[in-house]
Amino acid sequence: MDIELRGIAAPQGWPEDGCRCASCGRLRAAGVRHEPAAVLLGGVPLDSCAVADVPGGHDVVAPGGGRVLMASGPGARPEPAANARYDAVLLDMAGSPEHLGYLRHIGAVTPETRVRAVHVDHRMPSPAELDRRMAFWLRPQDGPFRTLLLGGSRSGKSAEAELRLAGCPDVLYVATGPVRDDDPEWTRRVEAHRSRRPAWWKTAETTDLAGVLGSASGAVLVDGIGTWLAAAMDDAGAWDDPSRVLPSVDDLVAAWHGTAARVVAVSDEVGFSLVPTTPSGRAFRDMIGLVNQRLAAESEEAALVVAGRVLELP
Repeated sequence: MDIELRGIAAPQGWPEDGCRCASCGRLRAAGVRHEPAAVLLGGVPLDSCAVADVPGGHDVVAPGGGRVLMASGPGARPEPAANARYDAVLLDMAGSPEHLGYLRHIGAVTPETRVRAVHVDHRMPSPAELDRRMAFWLRPQDGPFRTLLLGGSRSGKSAEAELRLAGCPDVLYVATGPVRDDDPEWTRRVEAHRSRRPAWWKTAETTDLAGVLGSASGAVLVDGIGTWLAAAMDDAGAWDDPSRVLPSVDDLVAAWHGTAARVVAVSDEVGFSLVPTTPSGRAFRDMIGLVNQRLAAESEEAALVVAGRVLELP
């Protein structure tokens, strides 16, 4: 089945006339315009094919055979027909990339299904950013493949980690932070993270990262290495003697090296800040720097996230 996209944008086009957002401004400055989505299947316009409406979109049979699920517009999440397996899906990847993960989760999208982005608009920062994200979402779903994301507080590193795995059918989210029922502010932070995650993701609250990495085979998101290290230093009594936590660090690095999973881990980059004024603060700063270096050396990808923007590290 031949699929030709003569346009990929939302109905208003991209850039949108009169819009002053940065995304539209970038395209205007580059002299680029994407027209509204227009699809040919086997050389035939989509609306001339056999089209059945489904919630959020259309179930289409191409003239020469082949079945396509297409989102009806920006924000739409098309529901597949019962027991359907699609040859291609045309989805709003700018607004709802996790819907691809859902379709994979229920079996409507298989490894052979072609995935295309449609209804793209200024919700996506740029065409280059669309290409960057699509590369994550189209990557084989299994590992081993390790990604380390570094950043400061509120840098956007957790959101970037979730974005990279949005297209996966199943994700194990490993939360290493403590449960603090007596801290309302911490509870709000935890709930904010949970609300961003797809409902079908699984969650494990544990600091046994070596055990998780040793047994996992699918997609794993670890958030984060900093809270794991703090707990490990507590357990080892390492605040006065950081060398006591090194065996736990060695175990983690060995498990990271040997994992069969596709892992994305978030860690704190604290080296840009002032030198901590306490011995324990300096011990943590030095040890997290060491852990980050060792994990990065065993990672296929590493990136620094600053102000929500991503710098891939060679």
